[in-house]
Amino acid sequence: MKIIKYSFGLLVGTLVMLSSCRDFVEPNIPYSEFDTGAYLRTIDRTSTTFNFFDLTNSNFALTLEAVDIEDGGTVETVEIRVRHRRLIPGVGLEFTPQEDVLVRTLEASDFAPNSESRFLRASFDIPASEAVEAVGLTFDELEGGDVFEFRLVLNDRFGRSFSTNNVTTNVAGAPFYDSPFQYNVSVVCPVGDDYAVGEYELTQTQGGADPFFGNPTRFVEETVTLEPVSGNATRRSFTVNYLGGFTTRTFTIEFSCGNIVKPEEGAGAGCTDTILWESDNSDLATYDISDDSVITIKFIDDVTGDCGVTSPVELTLTKVD
Repeated sequence: MKIIKYSFGLLVGTLVMLSSCRDFVEPNIPYSEFDTGAYLRTIDRTSTTFNFFDLTNSNFALTLEAVDIEDGGTVETVEIRVRHRRLIPGVGLEFTPQEDVLVRTLEASDFAPNSESRFLRASFDIPASEAVEAVGLTFDELEGGDVFEFRLVLNDRFGRSFSTNNVTTNVAGAPFYDSPFQYNVSVVCPVGDDYAVGEYELTQTQGGADPFFGNPTRFVEETVTLEPVSGNATRRSFTVNYLGGFTTRTFTIEFSCGNIVKPEEGAGAGCTDTILWESDNSDLATYDISDDSVITIKFIDDVTGDCGVTSPVELTLTKVD
């Protein structure tokens, strides 16, 4: 137990140090195959959903920053690949096609200097129509709650490739790096601007006690404030205190055509890598579009088993009058 506590403290201290030295950190990132690598820091998630009611005008758009030993100069290409996924009740996930396909390629010339950092940046915008065509479907075949999995592959001029297969969870999920290489773009049914916004009382109704510090729950039970997420009409975020306040993190939920989805997010602490929170697609809470007084969220704590404390968790949010 003492070893785990020390690992938490060391990780958080390291993240604080790196955050204070953001422009000076060298990209000696612990990929599984390389000592020194490259990654794509997410600067802006401009648009990360497709509107089921307006697919023609929907798009997937990001701004990325290439981080490597030459401030982004080793990047040769970035492949943007995609596949479609659907949850079939009682069956599981169905993928179309089984393996992702190339939808667009960014060239080295697409990455340019910027006024905010020394690293090169690139932005892109992929219309929903382009993604749908790439996976061999039509708009008429889509359903609310479908997901398009966009995966990035960074190829450098040394012949190396970096993607989801060789990046650590720390680089993928930690707020400092924010380089998941995969972005899940849901087909959503937008909710009203004032839906699920404001103060709520948070209680943990499933998931048990804090396994490290002896607190009665993993998440501190308190008043939280739900706010809309910029660029995403169906997401709300709020701040949670985890493990008795050992870490304080943004917690995001998505209202996905009847289901409440917890996108993958890092807890800001871990043992080897970062503890991640994410929904189990076979066990999602639902919501009433006409009543936001009580919101239930179901997800998995420590989904990768990094600290060996994996558990289904249920949070209940009750609106404050």
